[in-house]
Amino acid sequence: MRIGLFGGSFDPVHLGHLIAASEAASALGLDRVLFVVAARPPHKTPVAPPEARYEMVLLATAEERRFLASRLELDRPGPSYTVDTLEEARRLFPGDELFFITGADAYRDVLTWKEGRRLPELATLVAVARPGYPLEGMPLPVVPLVVPEVGISSTEIRRRLREGLSVRYWVPRPVEVYLEKHGLYR
Repeated sequence: MRIGLFGGSFDPVHLGHLIAASEAASALGLDRVLFVVAARPPHKTPVAPPEARYEMVLLATAEERRFLASRLELDRPGPSYTVDTLEEARRLFPGDELFFITGADAYRDVLTWKEGRRLPELATLVAVARPGYPLEGMPLPVVPLVVPEVGISSTEIRRRLREGLSVRYWVPRPVEVYLEKHGLYR
């Protein structure tokens, strides 16, 4: 099988994430895309707790058979290092072809990640285009993935919620209901 591991904090997951995952699945011929929710990312601090972010990813991915929410990083103690996640994925999916998918903005700093230079040995690295982050000049070999620009970001969604603005059509409806019910980011 060809498995994509879509890494991110998903704080919260939104339609841009789902579009990127769908485009990656189509462009790379992926059988599955695992949304790997970073429990404790070493380079940033998510606002919502890990379990809430995981629950939102479960809701967002429920209707797409190729998408699965993953607990690879949530059930492991300590910081969420990509190298550890990919090593664990290698053990869980022996013989499968792995692709690690994340935003081009994150790959700019990949050499500062724990054992960042080893990542291409463990999976094909896929960089999703993000506004303001060109796909050229990456510090490691990556497969560039250009996706439709939707202009949605988790940062903007959190800002809108803080200000009492609607996020309808920014996130899947079940995620919107979850955000309202739990009062996240207010």
